[in-house]
Amino acid sequence: MINSINSVQGSSRFVGTLIFLFIAVCGFSQSARDNYNYRDFQKKPFYFGITLGANSTGFKLDHSKNFIGNDSIRIVEPSAGPGINLHMIANLKIGEYFDFRLLPGFSFAERNIVFTPTEGDFVNDRKIESVFFEIPFLLRFKSAPYKDKRAFVIGGIKYAYDVASNSKARQSKSLIKISPHDFHIEVGAGMQFFYPYFIFSPEIKYSRGIVNSLIYNSELNEARVIEGVVSQIISISFHFEG
Repeated sequence: MINSINSVQGSSRFVGTLIFLFIAVCGFSQSARDNYNYRDFQKKPFYFGITLGANSTGFKLDHSKNFIGNDSIRIVEPSAGPGINLHMIANLKIGEYFDFRLLPGFSFAERNIVFTPTEGDFVNDRKIESVFFEIPFLLRFKSAPYKDKRAFVIGGIKYAYDVASNSKARQSKSLIKISPHDFHIEVGAGMQFFYPYFIFSPEIKYSRGIVNSLIYNSELNEARVIEGVVSQIISISFHFEG
């Protein structure tokens, strides 16, 4: 329960930050002075690049009705793990203030589900390591430029396939099985810095799954106490485009 409250509070703070950044974008200065590098890039209808980043990936869990009557497991809670991202970028300009962005690539993630038994101090940490091939489809809204800088907010959807999924592993009796397919909604914000030969864009983004990823495994007691599993990801990315 405490983890759920903390998760909601953390998400609320993140959404509040995005709203503040969106207001800042809308009120950004309209001045075009000193936008020398920006004007050069404005001549291009589209451009490409690469993204390097880090992520913190976890789950939001829903307990099943079997959890209440279970006499061997006292607590089930998610634990986020670190990861890295590597993506390509294809950016298409839509007018002055909007971009359509396609970012196919790979994300290496680690997620954990921690089980605390009713007796003893032993904690069973089920680690789920994943290698996702991802295809995000994003729409970006940008502010007016000021001195070769502009702010932006971004949102869209993402499909992810876990090429390292354990869902078809032979040792299924001892595994928490997660579907290799996942769909996310994504929201974020960042800044563009225009240099003579490239655009540098740091960005923070929140992703949340929209489908239940759990594959029910009736042969495993740990799986029977969980009813739903939804992915949650916070990522920091550094885009290099030109």
